[in-house]
Amino acid sequence: MYLSSLRELALGSRLKALSDHFYQAVDEVYRACGAGIESRWFPVLRYLRDVGPTTVTDMALAIGQTHSAVSQLADRLVDAGMVVRQRDPHDGRRSVLALTEAGDRALGTLGPVWLAIRRGMAESLGPKGAALLDAIDGCEQALAERPLVPAILRQREALASVHVDIVPFEPALSEHFRRLNQQWLERHFRVEEVDRALFADPQGTIIAPGGAIFFARYADEIVGTCALIHEGEGVYELSKMGVDENYRGLGAGRKLLDAAIAEYRARGGRELFLESNSRLRRALAMYERAGFVRQPQVRPGSHYQRADVYMVFRGA
Repeated sequence: MYLSSLRELALGSRLKALSDHFYQAVDEVYRACGAGIESRWFPVLRYLRDVGPTTVTDMALAIGQTHSAVSQLADRLVDAGMVVRQRDPHDGRRSVLALTEAGDRALGTLGPVWLAIRRGMAESLGPKGAALLDAIDGCEQALAERPLVPAILRQREALASVHVDIVPFEPALSEHFRRLNQQWLERHFRVEEVDRALFADPQGTIIAPGGAIFFARYADEIVGTCALIHEGEGVYELSKMGVDENYRGLGAGRKLLDAAIAEYRARGGRELFLESNSRLRRALAMYERAGFVRQPQVRPGSHYQRADVYMVFRGA
């Protein structure tokens, strides 16, 4: 599933989808069994039966929902005849929620249904169900001890002082070379056979023949890459420039480009070129600022079907 690839970023969305699934499943069970309640009513009804009359504020705190959500749910339960609002016998200035006789009767018949739900959950989810409950317990405790928003904002503040650095190729980074380039190729064009060959073995197809690969690193995350491909006799191609679209504005692309140009010069290269596409206007503008000059024709014998731009480095 797509959301699973986003990990922590999609945690709320995934939990919401699971929550909706469980609500719908239990509602279907309740209907099949002739129960007179809905799954979303359960926390309030069960709490009132187990604890007794309580205020909306205390209820919200106990079941981990907002005051507004509990108040709206209480209104629905009052309309359904399951709950009544009454004066607090200990403090006449406030009201409390209490089960009606109808609510109490409805809950009193649900023991076998709840047992079936427990056992059906265990059968369907297996050990993962118990692990999920334990994980939820752990998450709730951790969030109570270390609130989430301040933790995220502290991390954001720390990242504000971090800069992109450029690191050379090492085999452990090969997957990032494929990932970052495949990301933009699939978004704008398609992955060609020449791309697949380079992705499959960057060390053998680029490094071993005398080329180089660079990576942009930000806070220990690889966010960009580019390659300097040796075409022979001092000729190099700047290729496979890819920056994660979620990390724009950090200057990663320009730092990668500068590193590749510096390497080309250090090797005493006599010609540096690149092939691109006219749709990639931002990239082309960056290449021009770095000293690449667009040629009137596409490069003879171009490697790529998508290439309609040929640029040669004329920088000082």
